[in-house]
Amino acid sequence: MSRGARIWLLVFLGVATARLQTAGLPLWAYGYIALPATPGDYSARCLGERPLDCDRAGGLPSDPQNIIRRLPGSDAAFTIAQINYRYGPADWFPGDHPAMPGIVANGKEALGLRACALCHLPNGKGLMQNGGVAGLPAQYILQQLADFSSGRRRSADLNKANAFEMAAIARNLTADETKAAAAYFSSIPFTPWIRVVETERIPVFTATVNGLLLKADGDATEPLGQRLIELPEDTYQTNMLRNPRSGFVAYAPPGSLARGEALSQGCRACHGADLKGVGNVPPIAGRSSSYIGRQLYDFQQGARNGDMARLMKPAVDTLSDDDLIAIAAYVASQQP
Repeated sequence: MSRGARIWLLVFLGVATARLQTAGLPLWAYGYIALPATPGDYSARCLGERPLDCDRAGGLPSDPQNIIRRLPGSDAAFTIAQINYRYGPADWFPGDHPAMPGIVANGKEALGLRACALCHLPNGKGLMQNGGVAGLPAQYILQQLADFSSGRRRSADLNKANAFEMAAIARNLTADETKAAAAYFSSIPFTPWIRVVETERIPVFTATVNGLLLKADGDATEPLGQRLIELPEDTYQTNMLRNPRSGFVAYAPPGSLARGEALSQGCRACHGADLKGVGNVPPIAGRSSSYIGRQLYDFQQGARNGDMARLMKPAVDTLSDDDLIAIAAYVASQQP
């Protein structure tokens, strides 16, 4: 397909899916406390040649004092600007992973294509607002990049800038870069990254413009209600330092794990008895609860329309919001 035809296809898909950002969006999964008063439509904004056109201003922390930061166990030292440098972000623990290919470590600055390691971290575990790609089958990663590129994989939230940036990135990767990134991330085992706690009250939290939920200062709590709230174990370590060894905690309503276990029995036919994947079907055990919730909702809304997604849609179509919470909590709680 020519570039012009592909862009017209993406425009058509953008119009067809404009209805997807609705009041039914599970806010907890997409990193909102409430929907923005004037949400953007990044499906239209991100059709250009530069993936950075999709970037949301003010999404990363800054430090005007340019203080040098350190992490226990690491010999490295970085400023906040270096930690968040788009085309060569900090790598605190280079011994934790294989040598990164150029596209993962540096991206392509001339195209405004940020390094994969900035969002997914050098070890591929990612943050709650994106996806953990470590340990996924290489062929599955390649297929998802192809679906992003063609418009068959999108986000039901048209305001989710990084999802549409991912599509723009996929369109600007060469075949060799795509294969290198897939081979790299698939070679890294996915180890425990999130713990799930059933509770009725949770820490008061805030939300960044990029969809990262953060514990507020102090010890105040609030009712959880029917939400599944995923927060960094340590706000400073995750938000400021991007510590790739500091994970997340997901707070789920009491009873979620038992209900989720029952609801997820059908998942085992495709994702394996232990939810660790079968062949090119991806592992889901121990993955981000927010990510799982988003994908289930995206499947329901038809925002993901690749071959695997079409198999998923009938299985998730009738799930309620409470079902999404229970399944996401249970799946996240399992040993990866």
